[in-house]
Formats: sequence, C-alpha cells, structure tokens
Amino acid sequence: MKTSRASQRTLAALAVVSAAALALTACSGESGGGGDVQLEMQTNFGATDPSLKVLKTITDAYEKDNPGVTIKLVPSTDTYEDDIKVRLAANDIPDIWATHGWSLLRYSSFLEPLNDQPWAKDFNEALAPAMQNADGQFFALPIDTDVAGIVYNRTVLKDAGIDPTTLTDWTAFEGAMKKLKDAGVTPVSSSGKDSWFAGNITDFIGSGDFTDDELKGFKDGTFDEKGYTRILDHVATWQKSGWFNPDYSSATTDDLGRALAEGTTAFVFVQNYLVATALGFNPDADLGYMPIPSESGQPFLVGGEGRAYGVSKTSPDKKQALDYLAYLAEPGNLSQLASSIGGIPGLTNAESDLGVLTSSYEQFVEPGTLPLQPYFDRVYLPGGIWDTMVTTTDGVITGQLTPEKATEQMKSSYDSLR
Repeated sequence: MKTSRASQRTLAALAVVSAAALALTACSGESGGGGDVQLEMQTNFGATDPSLKVLKTITDAYEKDNPGVTIKLVPSTDTYEDDIKVRLAANDIPDIWATHGWSLLRYSSFLEPLNDQPWAKDFNEALAPAMQNADGQFFALPIDTDVAGIVYNRTVLKDAGIDPTTLTDWTAFEGAMKKLKDAGVTPVSSSGKDSWFAGNITDFIGSGDFTDDELKGFKDGTFDEKGYTRILDHVATWQKSGWFNPDYSSATTDDLGRALAEGTTAFVFVQNYLVATALGFNPDADLGYMPIPSESGQPFLVGGEGRAYGVSKTSPDKKQALDYLAYLAEPGNLSQLASSIGGIPGLTNAESDLGVLTSSYEQFVEPGTLPLQPYFDRVYLPGGIWDTMVTTTDGVITGQLTPEKATEQMKSSYDSLR
C-alpha cells in the first residue's frame, strides 16, 4: 500500500513536535465558578493504570489552588464505550469525559468547541484530520497523539535472532512467531477478559491491509468479506499453532504487562500505554513498538486521536470544567500526562519523555517514511460495530468461530448498523 499524502503530512507533523517542557506549575487559571463545585470526569484510565496516578497528582494540585472545587476522577470499566453511550442517551452527561478517538465523529454534538480556548493555538495540526471539522473546530483537549504498532519485548526478539525491521509481511511475522514458540516464548498475548485487546488485532491489521478501492467500498456500503476473512485466517492460524497465551480467557491488562516485562511473551497488539504497566513490574525491561506487517509487504503504524478530554456543552459548571481543562493543558502538566501514556504530546508547547520508547519513535516515526493509517473501525466501519469486532475476533481466538462465520457476523452487523 502506498503512503498517502495525508499520511506523509501527518508523520511529518509528528516528527517536528518539540518544545521545552516547563516544570509542573502550582498556579491554576482563574477559578471559573463560585461556591462549591464538583465535576465528574470519566478518565478512561483503569484503576491500576499508572497514568491515573499522574492525573490524580495534577488534579490534587488544581483542587488545592481552587478551594471548593472537587474533581471526581472516575476509573474506566470494561464497558466504557457502552457506558458513555447510555449516559448520553439518558441525558446524564459527565462534565468531562475521555472521547476514546471519537471527539469529532461521535461526540462533537455533545461537546463544547475548544478552538477558542487560550491553549488552542498550540493544537498539534497532525491531529487535524482526526479531530477538527471543516470550520476549524475541535472538541477535546488532546493529551497525546496516538501512534501505535505492535508492542514487543526487544530482548526476547534479540535472543531469538529476530530483527523486527524484517517483519514487513505476514509470512515473515508468522515465521518469527514459530521461532519464538520453538524457543519456549509465547509469541503473542491478548486478553479475553479485558476484551478490547482481541478487537485491536483485527482493527490494527485492517487499518493497512486493504487497497484504496476496498477501503472506499467499506465507506460506500460494500463489506469486503474476502478481505476480512483473510485477516481472521491469520488469527485462526495463530490459534491453531498455539501461538496465543494459554491464559487468554482469564488474562487481564496487568497480566499482559507482566508477561511483556518478564519476557514470557513477545508481541501484544496494543497502544503504548501498556509499556508503562509493564515497567511497573520490571523497570529494566527493554520494550518498544514496531510497525504492523501487511499483505503487500508495506508495514505501517496506526493512530490519530489519543487520550483526549472534552467538556459537556450542557454542564452546569462548564466554566469551571474549561478552567480545569486549561490547567491540564499547561505545558508542565500535559508533558507529565503524555509521558505517563508513552505518547507524543497533543499540544506543541509540551514535550514528552518517551523513556524506553524513544528509540522506537526515532526509528519508525521521526523519519516520516512509514504511513500512519487511521484506525480501521473509526473511519471505514459504522458506529457501534466495535463490540461485534471484539466478540468475533474473540470467537476465532478461542476456536468457537471459523473466520468465515465470524466474517458473516461482522457483515450482518455492518449492514444493520448502516
């Protein structure tokens, strides 16, 4: 697949993101409201996520400087997306919530436009295709710019004599998986308990495994059954070969992080936040992320809107919520949050300490030669299909569904949701 001009522009913009990070400031903006205020913030961070601790530290400082204001930081559940849908439908809308990649396409009608905020001048234009409408409006504060691939343990691959830069197509990747299995390492780990991991596999692969005409067909109403079955055929091969983690059905996010950290697994199809979890188990683990292989042999990365927070336009304490968001946007605070996620900041006046991921960024992102593809489901599939993508991929991983049957279910969901 050829690199599109949009992808080249996006990677070029990502590559030049730099600025001096300021120290965490103790002063807040002017208090936006009067009297006692409690804001509900749906964080979409798990209760044990290291990033939630960073967010809490920053929030504590804000509350100290704004007596009478309380920010209720709500950890994520396994059904975060559905929970938000129900809340919006019931008009029980959080003051602030994480938009999980959908601030423009799904939530913009519920959110306050932020393009006139004082920090908006520093919005990373690399995010414009995913977050900005035709009028130049965007609706969430981007904490980080999502650039993802396959997270891997560099030591494990090195010990097995595998160079990740050579894994450009699925034949090479599956050859490496066999080699790892023979060496006593679980090639790829996923989670049936924290089920989005299964959906990530097909979503990541689908982002770069179709031709431009096939992708156009998805947008126009034609579901490519042959192409989608081809993706799931790979997953079925991994399952039949015993390349998935044996504890797939019970494994949690922490379990996957521990396996990466301890070198008992090699690959996880997940965004970079899992690296922070893994380093909590082994700070010396040598981890990175690599491009995703494709049928054509043109590897790619996926990304777009990362962690981002929007403010309900109907919140009774909207002014205070915007003031708190402005506090998060201060360079020192945003830098800390982006660093904790392992991502490139969403504002250009901040910088992120990528830590162990620096070498992956310098190798695969900074040169601007690899395409950055949008997440497949966000652009080419109808809203609401994510749950079906998760359950059908899970069915193939557990051996309960054939790729053909799983594809049939996906097509049926696609047709009904359109």
